[in-house]
Amino acid sequence: MTAHQTIEAPATTETLTGAEIVVRALIDQGVEVLFGYPGGAVLPIYDALFEEARLQHVLVRHEQGATHAAEGYARSTGKPGVVLVTSGPGATNAITGIVDALMDSIPMIVFTGQVATHLIGTDAFQECDTIGITRPITKHNYLVKDVADLPRIIHEAFHIATSGRPGPVVIDIPKDVQFSKGAYQGPKEVVHAHNYNPRTKGDSAKIAEAVAMIAGARRPILYTGGGVINAGPRASELLREFAKLTGAPVTSTLMGLGAFPASNPAWLGMLGMHGSFEANNA
Repeated sequence: MTAHQTIEAPATTETLTGAEIVVRALIDQGVEVLFGYPGGAVLPIYDALFEEARLQHVLVRHEQGATHAAEGYARSTGKPGVVLVTSGPGATNAITGIVDALMDSIPMIVFTGQVATHLIGTDAFQECDTIGITRPITKHNYLVKDVADLPRIIHEAFHIATSGRPGPVVIDIPKDVQFSKGAYQGPKEVVHAHNYNPRTKGDSAKIAEAVAMIAGARRPILYTGGGVINAGPRASELLREFAKLTGAPVTSTLMGLGAFPASNPAWLGMLGMHGSFEANNA
C-alpha cells in the first residue's frame, strides 16, 4: 500500500427487529408525529416507539379519528400523515379516513397490525383481510411476510404516497414480522421493487393545444379544484394571474376554495350540490 492509498471501512448493516425497523424508517423519512390507537397486534411497535423520543404519538379514541387527524396534519403541514392501528377492528375502523384520503388526494401511510403469518387465513382472533379490503381504496397496499422486505416497503410506501397524485398507502405487518430481526436499510440504500414512476411534467404539445383552445373560446370558464391547493401557494398565485390574463370567470369545487378570492368580480362561486346557482348553470 502506498502513502496515498486509503482503506475504506466495510459498510455496516444494522440488525433490528421489525418493530424497530418501522420506528427507524419513520425517523429517516422525517416523520415527527403519528396518530394511533394501541392493540395486541401492534404492541411490539408501540414498545419501540416508547424508546424513541423524536416521535410524538397522538393517542386518539377511535381509529377513524386517527386517519382524519392524519389527513388534517397532512393538509396543514404538507407532510404525509402517519397512522398506526391494530389488526381486525382497528384496521376496519380506519377505512372511512383511508377512503377520504384517496378521494381528496391526501398523502397518508397507514400501518396496520396483522395476526402472525402462520395464522393468516385461519379466522384467528381479530384477523381480517386488510389487504383485500383496502385494495380498492388505496394507491397501493402491502402485506409484509418477510422482515427483510420491511425497510424497502416502508420507504417505497412514502414515495408512492407523496409523489404524483398523492394518496394513502397501507402497510399490513404480521406480529411475528414485528418480532423478527433483519437488516435495516435507509431511504438512499433501498432499491425500489415497485415500478411506480408517475409523469410529473406536462406534454408541451398538449399544453400548446390547450392554450390555443382557450384563446379561441368564446365563453371560457375556469373550473378549479383541490389540485390547486395541494400544489401549494404558488399555484394559487398563478391561477389568479391566469384568470386576469384570460378574463374568464372562475368556479371552484369545495376542495379548491381559497385558491381564488371570493371578493374578485370574476368569482362565480362554488360548484356542486351545495354550490351557487350561477356557478352550476355556467
